Amino acid sequence: MTTIAKLLATGNADFDSVADADVWIDNAASSLRDELIALSNQNSGSFNPDGVNATGARLSALLIPFAATVEKITLPDYLSTGDRGERGSRPLGQAVRLRQRPDAPLQIFLGGHLDTVFAIQHPFQEARHLSDDVLNGPGVADLKGGLLVMTLALAALERSPHRDRIGWEVLMNPDEEIGSQASAPLLREAATRNHFGLIFEPAYPDGGLASARKGSGNFDLVIEGRAAHAGRNPEDGRNAIALASELALALHRLNGQRPGLTLNLGYTHGGGALNIVPDRAVLKFNVRTSVPEDECWLEEQLDLLLTRANDREGFKLSRFGGFTRPPKIVSAGTARLQSLLGDCGRELGLDLQFRPTGGCCDGNNLAAAGLANVDNLGVVGGDIHSDREWMRFSSLAERAKLSARLLLGLADGSRSWG
Repeated sequence: MTTIAKLLATGNADFDSVADADVWIDNAASSLRDELIALSNQNSGSFNPDGVNATGARLSALLIPFAATVEKITLPDYLSTGDRGERGSRPLGQAVRLRQRPDAPLQIFLGGHLDTVFAIQHPFQEARHLSDDVLNGPGVADLKGGLLVMTLALAALERSPHRDRIGWEVLMNPDEEIGSQASAPLLREAATRNHFGLIFEPAYPDGGLASARKGSGNFDLVIEGRAAHAGRNPEDGRNAIALASELALALHRLNGQRPGLTLNLGYTHGGGALNIVPDRAVLKFNVRTSVPEDECWLEEQLDLLLTRANDREGFKLSRFGGFTRPPKIVSAGTARLQSLLGDCGRELGLDLQFRPTGGCCDGNNLAAAGLANVDNLGVVGGDIHSDREWMRFSSLAERAKLSARLLLGLADGSRSWG
């Protein structure tokens, strides 16, 4: 067992009060700086399965001392569309699931992802200090810092004399940054056996948390035309890039036609030699939705555009992908959980502000499956998905105390659920 794992492991040191837990978390968090840097320096881009598995193993080692069961779950490959429209697959790292006391009266789901957006070839690979309290590095906020927040909060719960009243399930998935395509069934399954969920995505730079979230879908269009000589007989060709351009403009014009629905044309590829009429093009785009009905509307518009395009002689269009994250609507259960966390925050001197966002995460999936959840319980940070990503190191203890206060209160009965 590593030194850090020994620090987190339970013993005969049950807390007598929440104040004791706060002191313990402050001391434990101060010892995790090197651990966080090591996690950040371990590349775990979504398509680096070895790096994702190494990250999962490192975090599992911290949780294993107080988890009853640990599973490493192999997931299906990720399906994608290549530049010539060919369908391919890429292997993913394993999901890690830990469960403790599955027969306890209150069951809580805790989750976070192992992957980052930074591929193994990306130049952003190492963490560095910008100041004593600000760390810059891949995944320090999104989401490796959050996984350490979760670990500290669970370690605090496991030192409570009332811990037997709460069972918990942790899922660390390897593919959140690419839409949780393979791990979505694990999230739906978890939603059926837990009372609520806590997700450790980073908080906003000002410390605020997300309330409602937009839904999301990724779509790939493959346009097949007909090649021909661009000078001798261009009329015999069918220009796939030209049709892709028409479709791109038509899709872009869908923006603004429904409140809150946005469509972003994110990638195009096609053509080659300039004296050949291009016979193939690929167009990829992302859609964000505000309400579930947006999905049906967008599907209808897309079907209409593709039907008209396919009716043109000499062209064939294929569509792949779809909606993977429904909009997260704040349910009564989620509002109740926000209220409980707001109370915990005020006790710690934090004025937590919940506000909607266009971003999405696994909290969307859990909400769609009926599980109330709050999903920004990780560290305070910003500039995620860029080489400027940063986190405030003192927020590691701050946010761990927030989640621990909720868990400890539910365990000792000073707070109630339902």
